[in-house]
Amino acid sequence: MLMKDEQEAAFYLSHISYYRLKGYWWDMQIDRITHIFAPNSHFEDVIARYHFDRQLRLILFDAIEFIEITLRTKLIYHLSQAYGGLWYLNEMLFENGTLHAKHIENLRNEFAISGEIFAKDFRTKHPTESTNPKIWVSSENPDVWLIFETATFGVLSKIYKNLKHQSPQKSIIANEFGLNLHSELSSWLETVSYLRNIVAHHSRVWSRSMVKRITLPKTTRNLWLKPTTISIQESTQRPKPFLVISTMIYLCNAINPNNEIKDKLLALFNSNPNIPIYKLGFFNNWQNEPLWK
Repeated sequence: MLMKDEQEAAFYLSHISYYRLKGYWWDMQIDRITHIFAPNSHFEDVIARYHFDRQLRLILFDAIEFIEITLRTKLIYHLSQAYGGLWYLNEMLFENGTLHAKHIENLRNEFAISGEIFAKDFRTKHPTESTNPKIWVSSENPDVWLIFETATFGVLSKIYKNLKHQSPQKSIIANEFGLNLHSELSSWLETVSYLRNIVAHHSRVWSRSMVKRITLPKTTRNLWLKPTTISIQESTQRPKPFLVISTMIYLCNAINPNNEIKDKLLALFNSNPNIPIYKLGFFNNWQNEPLWK
């Protein structure tokens, strides 16, 4: 690998591990056994990819925050209006009782260790009945708008998925996210939650193969991807982040059509013309997709 400035390269390698950077130069090798690089492979290009990926993660995290807060709000509002502030404890509202019990445990555990003032205040007023200091158990339960504020996105998405399929509120929430079926929203939320964990741990998004795959909708309420695009993604590039990034754009548009997430992504791509974004699953003429125009 060529280095235009060895001192600068040494600086980066003293702050970013060799193994972490490996994911950004993997495709530059012509022999991945002996690790021989193709001609004109430059360390500076690796660092450019690294910085691009960091900026990408920051934008995606903004989108994830947007989606997560909206999901939390809609769960609190629609279900509380119908069933009261303690609806999350009602097993009859959920498909799977075992999962429901697990989700309640997750909610309690997060609430028990939360440093938020409202959580500390509630725990002070209602002391735990458990001998384990890490587990808070009380006969008084916090209303959903308290306990959901300390819940993770993953737990919130699982609670939504486990709601009774015939629940009107489950369908309303899906519709307000611009989707016709709650099963589609459940799939999208699971995938976004998976990406959130990647981003939160500062892991590489660029050139990653996604373990979680989204359920592709047959029809949508708002601008989405053309059917031909879906066919291409199904056959060649579906494991790449393009589809989940597109779903996040779609969800953010449904929440607020004036959001800036897509514009920030386009600005990032335009300012990095030498970064091969096909490694993210972006194919030829992706800019012509209705969602991305």
